[in-house]
Amino acid sequence: MPKNKGKGGKNRKRGKNEADDEKRELVFKEDGQEYAQVLRMLGNGRCEATCIDGSKRLCHIRGKMHKKVWIAAGDIILVGLRDYQDDKADVIFKYMPDEARLLKAYGELPENIRLNEGIGGLDEEDEGGADDYIEFEDEDIDKI
Repeated sequence: MPKNKGKGGKNRKRGKNEADDEKRELVFKEDGQEYAQVLRMLGNGRCEATCIDGSKRLCHIRGKMHKKVWIAAGDIILVGLRDYQDDKADVIFKYMPDEARLLKAYGELPENIRLNEGIGGLDEEDEGGADDYIEFEDEDIDKI
């Protein structure tokens, strides 16, 4: 049997994020950076995001965040723009939902952007749910 020479297995690697609960300082964009919202994950450390300036970019998750910070569709991220490729960017930072709400309150994000504020999925536009209900009369059922 080979001897274990490391400091632990995969369970030790999973339990490293203990400091997620503490508050962190809000990071604002600088020149050469832009806010974006993730449209979809593409795999291989890449995602497609819509930047606040209106363009869609293919974003690459940097190695420091890869497999440590999980990014999903709808998340607000900070991307670094490339000087030589306008259609590609690098993910620098992922904002937590409460940080994204603060950015929107400070006016950094436009008012029309939709933040994921829960799993429920009910929007203000879906209040007219009575349109989905179909009522059958007894005679219609007998004909079938």
